[in-house]
Amino acid sequence: MSRSRKTEDSASVAVEELSEAQARRELARLARLIARHDRLYHGEDRPEISDADYDALRRRHEAIEKRFPGLAREDSPVRAVGAPPAPGFRKVRHAVPMLSLQNAMTFEEVREWLEGVRQFLRELKDPQTPIDLACEPKIDGVSCSLRYEEGRLVQAATRGDGQEGEEVTANALGIADIPQRLSGTGWPSVLEVRGEVYMTDEDFLRLNELQERSGGKIFANPRNAAAGSLRQLDPTVTAGRPLRFAAHGWGEVSTPLAATQSEAMERLRGFGFRLCEPRARVRMTGAAAEGLRAYYERLEAERSRLGFTIDGIVLKIERLEWQSRLGLVSRSPRWAVAWKFPPERGVTVVEEIRCQVGRTGKITPVALLRPIGIGGVLVRRATLHNADEIARKDIRVGDAVVVQRAGDVIPQVVAVLPERRPAGSGPYSFPERCPACGSRLVRQAGEADTYCPAGLFCPAQAVERLRHFASRGAFDIEGLGEKNIELFYAQGLIRTPPDIFTLEERDGTALPPLRTWEGWGEKSAQNLFAAIRRAREIPLERFIYALGIRQVGEATARLLARRYRRFERFRESLAAALLPDAEERAELLALDGIGPSVAGDLLAFFAAEHNREVLDALTRPRSGGKEPLVKVLPAAEGAAADSPLAGKTVVFTGTLRSMSRSEAKARAEALGANVAGSVSRQTDFVIVGPGAGAKEKKARELGLRVLSEEEWLQLCGLR
Repeated sequence: MSRSRKTEDSASVAVEELSEAQARRELARLARLIARHDRLYHGEDRPEISDADYDALRRRHEAIEKRFPGLAREDSPVRAVGAPPAPGFRKVRHAVPMLSLQNAMTFEEVREWLEGVRQFLRELKDPQTPIDLACEPKIDGVSCSLRYEEGRLVQAATRGDGQEGEEVTANALGIADIPQRLSGTGWPSVLEVRGEVYMTDEDFLRLNELQERSGGKIFANPRNAAAGSLRQLDPTVTAGRPLRFAAHGWGEVSTPLAATQSEAMERLRGFGFRLCEPRARVRMTGAAAEGLRAYYERLEAERSRLGFTIDGIVLKIERLEWQSRLGLVSRSPRWAVAWKFPPERGVTVVEEIRCQVGRTGKITPVALLRPIGIGGVLVRRATLHNADEIARKDIRVGDAVVVQRAGDVIPQVVAVLPERRPAGSGPYSFPERCPACGSRLVRQAGEADTYCPAGLFCPAQAVERLRHFASRGAFDIEGLGEKNIELFYAQGLIRTPPDIFTLEERDGTALPPLRTWEGWGEKSAQNLFAAIRRAREIPLERFIYALGIRQVGEATARLLARRYRRFERFRESLAAALLPDAEERAELLALDGIGPSVAGDLLAFFAAEHNREVLDALTRPRSGGKEPLVKVLPAAEGAAADSPLAGKTVVFTGTLRSMSRSEAKARAEALGANVAGSVSRQTDFVIVGPGAGAKEKKARELGLRVLSEEEWLQLCGLR
C-alpha cells in the first residue's frame, strides 16, 4: 500500500496518516473482527482466516493504540484470550489464568518487546544490563493444563477463555505423553503443568486416510485434528487418536520450582514430561543479538524436518523473579513473546465474491477460491474486509491471486496477478442492497464499512444478534446454536431475547409442540428447555456482553461489571450519564480503558427505547407477580476480594520512585482495583508523587483520600 495515498477509508490508511476520528472508527472495526475470529478459532475449531491475516489485524490494532494511547479500550479483543468453554464439558476455573502470547513478526518487534521489559523494570533501563532469554519452538497445537496433587493427575483442562476451560481429564488419561503419576522425587504437592497437545505430520496424514476410508470428518490441519480429538465427549475416541503432549510451563504450584525458566523446565523433564525441543538460552546485551537470530534462522530452516508443525519461536525472560514482577497485561504475560515465522504462499483463482451480513449489519465480502493446497492445508475462502479493500487491490472474479497462510484454513489475498486476468473482465461491483433483506445499503462519510440499516427487521442481523445472546460467552444456552436460532426465527417463535425465556410456556400454542417437529423428540426438546431454565441466572459481566453493545467485548464487560458490581447500579448510572454534564458520565469516562468512542456506544444503547424495553422485559417482574425472566447476579469478587483495594478506584499522579507507572498500575489491578485516568467523586485513592499537580489539587478539594507512594505501598502489603 502506498503511504502517500489519501482516502477516507481508515482501513486502507497507513497508521501514521490516520486522523483521531479515523483511528477511533478503525479500532472499533478491528475489535469486532478480532473478537469474531477468536471465537471461531478457539471456541469452535473452525477458523475463517489465516494466522497471518489474524496477526495482521492484531498488529494494526496495537499500532493504532500505540499512536493514539487515549483511544486504547479495555474491551479490545487483543486483551481477551481464547473463547468460552464448549457445552458438553464441565467447566473448570483456572487457579492461574491461561493467557495467550503477544506476537512479534520481525526482529524489530522483538526489540520493542525487550525495550518494554527494560522500561517496566527500572534496574534494566541500562541497555548494557544483560537479559537472558529461554527460547523454544512454538508448537501449533491445543493448550492444555494438567493438575497434579501429591504426584497424581487429578484434572486436565483446555484453555477456554483463559479464565475457564473444559475439563478433559478422562481424555488426557489416554495420551501416552501425559504421565498419570509424576516421576522422580521432590515434586510440589500441587503442580499444574501446561503445554501443547499436538499431532505429528505423519500421524495427521495417517488419521485423515483412516477418516476418509471410514467416511469420517477430514481435518484441515494437525492443529484442528488435535483440537477435535482432545475435545471428544467419548474418551475412547481420544484414546484412539495419535496425540502427543509437550510441556512449556506451569500454572499453580505449591512451592517454587527453580530460580530460572530453564531450570524449572528441566525439573519438569525429570518429573516425566516431554519438553518443546530444540531449546536454547541466549543473552541479550545492548544491540548484540547473534545468538537469538541464529536460533530463529535455524528453526525456520528446519521447521519442515521437525515432524510436527511450528509457526515460530517463543522467548521468555529467564529469571523467574523478573517474570513475577512483569506480570500480565490483559491477555498476555509481559515476560514472553512469540516471534512468528513468515507465512507460506500460493497462487489460485477467485471463483466468486459473496457478501455476508453480520450482527451489526456490517456487510463483509468473501472471496470463494479455487481450492489450493498450501503447506498441506486445502484453502477455499478469504475475507476481503470491505468495498475499498476490493477496489484498492482491484480484485475481480476470475482473477489469479497470490494468497498466503500460516497455519489455518483461510488465506489472505496478498496481490492480484493482472497479467493472468481473463479477457473481458470487469471491476467488481459492490451490491447496493442487502443480500438478506433487500434494504438499500448505507456507508457513512469517512467510514470503511458498508451497513444494512434495517436492524432487527433484517433477518440476518436479527438471527446474528440472537445467536450472540445465546452464545458461550453470553447466556451459554446449549442447543440454541445458529441452526436452531434460524429455525425458530423463521417460524416466528423467537424474534427478541425475551422470547427465548418464554419459549417453553408458549410451546404447543401457536404451533405444534416442539417434540413433534422433524428432527426433534421429547428428549431433545426437554434438553433445550432445561438449558434455557439454567441460563435464567447469569453473572453481570456475561449479561453485559450478551447485550451485543457495539465495541463492548468480554474484557470491557468485565471492566464495567467490576466497576458497577450490580445490574441496577450499572443501568441507573448509564441512564443518568445520558445527560452531558452528569457526574455519572465523568465517572464512566474516568475508567481506564473506556474512551469517548466506547462510552458513546454504551450511551447510544441506553438512549434507544427498544433496548430499554428489552432490558425491562428481561429483568423486571412480569405481570401477575411472576419472577423476572432473568436474574442478573452481582459481579464476582475474584481472587483479590480480601484486598483493601478490591473494587476501589485508584488514580496515580506525579512521579513514582520505587517502580514504573506501568508496574504500579499492574500491581493495583492485580489487587482488584480499577485504575482511572482522572479524579472524580467516585475516586477512592489518589497516589501522589513528586510533580503531582491538578489531580492532587482536585483530590484535596473533593476531600478524597490522598496517599504518598510509601503509604500506598504499605496499604498494598508491599512494605
